[in-house]
Amino acid sequence: MSFFHVGWAETDITPSKKVSLTGQFAERISEYVEKPLTATALALDTGEDQLVFCSCDLACVSWNLVCDVRRKLAGNTLGLDPEKVVLNAIHTHTGPGYPETTRSTLKAAGAALSLRGMLESYLKPGQKYVEKADVSSPDVATGEEVYALLLERLPDVILRAWAARKPGSFSNAFGRAAVGMCRRAAYSDDTAQMWGDTNTAVFTALEGGNDSGIELLYFFDGDGALTGIVANLACPAQCVQHRLFVSPDYWGEVKMRLRKRFGDGLFLLPQCSAAGDQCPVDLVRWVEPESELNDPNIIRHDPPRRKADPSMFDLAGMRKAGKRVANEIIDILEEGLDAPQTSPKLEHRVVNMQLPLRRASLADKHAAERGIRDFLRDRVGDVDYNDVANLQVYLGVLRRFLIQDQVDVLDIETHIIRLGTVAFASNPFELFLNYGNQIKARSAAEQTFLIQLANGSEGYLPTAEAERHGHYSAFIGSGQIGHQGGDQLVRETLENIRDLFG
Repeated sequence: MSFFHVGWAETDITPSKKVSLTGQFAERISEYVEKPLTATALALDTGEDQLVFCSCDLACVSWNLVCDVRRKLAGNTLGLDPEKVVLNAIHTHTGPGYPETTRSTLKAAGAALSLRGMLESYLKPGQKYVEKADVSSPDVATGEEVYALLLERLPDVILRAWAARKPGSFSNAFGRAAVGMCRRAAYSDDTAQMWGDTNTAVFTALEGGNDSGIELLYFFDGDGALTGIVANLACPAQCVQHRLFVSPDYWGEVKMRLRKRFGDGLFLLPQCSAAGDQCPVDLVRWVEPESELNDPNIIRHDPPRRKADPSMFDLAGMRKAGKRVANEIIDILEEGLDAPQTSPKLEHRVVNMQLPLRRASLADKHAAERGIRDFLRDRVGDVDYNDVANLQVYLGVLRRFLIQDQVDVLDIETHIIRLGTVAFASNPFELFLNYGNQIKARSAAEQTFLIQLANGSEGYLPTAEAERHGHYSAFIGSGQIGHQGGDQLVRETLENIRDLFG
């Protein structure tokens, strides 16, 4: 006899100490907690198949973290299959980092070197790397301490959600909120720049489009009361990404507003759709932020004043973005939903794909070595995060050479899921929007939820156009896979969705 059971749980994953904030070239130490970081788990069970989503207020969920969480779940007495757990990150840049490995670097000796570590190997005698902030202070949680906290809290919240399963239902819905926008500016010389200046005569277009759609699931208990919401949006949590506090960014604002409307017992599970080239910042109507950025990729010289949104790099912009999402979620519910699906078909495939590694040529390697030597020859004094940023393209090429000497494909784990009329498809990349658009446009499902940065963190996956244009997010070292792998990911994802929907 078929049934549909739903369980929710939430846990706090905020370290008790200050943290080294991840996501930028400059070292940053948190000064306070703007809002706590949480992990939210949703368990679904039909008796024939099962699924647990666990959304984490982190920049990434690395492959080693996924494996260790599953090891903790192995042998549980509740009937949960650890392989049916999907962990995703909202990609906040105001959260802690921790030791990470990927599937490819697990196999390639020495390839897990950080760009900073590689730069230090090229320094002249007496030259050293100078941190902007002292990340080694005993008042700052170490990466190992953060990892231990995650390994304590994540398996627990997953099992609590699974144990809380009760009869339930859901309605899927669709909304719109203008949050994500393309963050790559293209120029007349056939180049592009991440965060590029658009107030110049050589600016031609934003390289990609944007997707304002919000894919929504509203869950109800056996009495028809709202228990939680899944919200899937093509924009990473990168409003206040340069600030010196701990925060889940605009998703924290969304949750606060939803709980104010529906009560503190409401659960929110955010998912980031394909958004590798997206951000909340409007590059066309550039509004200068009030806060210091310390980002060598974001430089503006005397920008004109614009009548537009507050800067999405500031708290006012973050609150505006969160308000837009929350208001739309509330409006869609109050306008009326379709009849809930009470006995949906659940079929959950764990699909392992092998995608071709994006390779660097020998000429690329020699050019990179020459570029580093030339840069450091004229560099007087010590180096810092600005130098890492300036040399990232060269250092990334050399790191890729270490990997490709032993690895020619990247093994990735994806999850392709049918839930009633809805499809889910995960991937471990910062996947450029156009790949997501291809999948959504050709999907056999009524509605398709894409989940990037899930069960792994393998860097950006740019389009062929972005690779040609270059710059950060499209460099060889920005991610493991190039556009050939992106095309394969689209094909295999669509084939599996078609199979699930007959």
